Amino acid sequence: MTKLNTFAKALVTTALVASASAAMAADIAVIGGKNDDFFWNKIAKGIDDATPMVTANGGTVNYLRLQTYDNFAPDVVSLIQTAISMKVDGLVIPDWVPESEDPVIKQAIDAGIKVILMNAGSGDKAKELGAINYVGTDEYTAGVAGGEYFAKNGQKNIICVNTLPGTANIEARCQGIADGIAKSGGKSTQLPLPSSSFGDPTAVAEAIKATLIQDPTIDGVATIGAGDADAAAIAIQQASSKVPLGCFDFNDATLARIKSGEQLFAIDQQPYLQSLLAVQLLAANIDFGTDLPTFPILTGPGIIDTSNIEATLAGVGKGAR
Repeated sequence: MTKLNTFAKALVTTALVASASAAMAADIAVIGGKNDDFFWNKIAKGIDDATPMVTANGGTVNYLRLQTYDNFAPDVVSLIQTAISMKVDGLVIPDWVPESEDPVIKQAIDAGIKVILMNAGSGDKAKELGAINYVGTDEYTAGVAGGEYFAKNGQKNIICVNTLPGTANIEARCQGIADGIAKSGGKSTQLPLPSSSFGDPTAVAEAIKATLIQDPTIDGVATIGAGDADAAAIAIQQASSKVPLGCFDFNDATLARIKSGEQLFAIDQQPYLQSLLAVQLLAANIDFGTDLPTFPILTGPGIIDTSNIEATLAGVGKGAR
């Protein structure tokens, strides 16, 4: 009888351990931008580096990426619905277009999926939706920093080139630029372009060039991303202009221009940290019930200019920027 009791206890213990192990396997989906989008490939690097932690505990990470930006909001909603149908335990999602995404994000949370907002959103939005946290930059604050930097450099009339009009985080960037430069008496107006122009350097360059030629009082250009900054640099040259250029985020060409003095600055939100931290925090919360008192978790903004370009390049060389 004693042996049977011991055997039964062993079976119960084994079952409990197996059950606990099964419960600790976090299956996570991350939603992001196109495969050929340099910024979102930095996000991919952070996901790749966070994944071993998840898989070590029996979980999985799936990166669901947009194929195009032409049908932006409906496609993002479709990806969220795909994640729900996959019955994932956790979802990392940028809240780019709240009016379209919020209902389906709430649907995911109602289905028992734990959510962290990443890259686009805010701490307030995370609380409103019931998400665990927000990891990223405050887009408006980043924009204000850019507007203030332009003002310190003497600019008075900026255009903010918006190739994703209507998206909440991008609108906040341009509004921040405007409010930042307004503190010193300057102004910034948007140059809104169709979302189909995003990733089309020729279309972006032509629009900026035409605007600069039409209005010679413009003394600065801000772009919402590094790819658009590449196009803006060409436009400035073709318009025979010398207006300073600033942008959100950066790529290799951005850093080369800053180093050579062809670009004034870039605003860095450290996307690698956004995905690395979001995936790890979400997995740990699902697996172990851990949480952080820091809310939201901000990864920017930081200004890259000639004063810190060498340190930034060193970080890029090590894969950390």
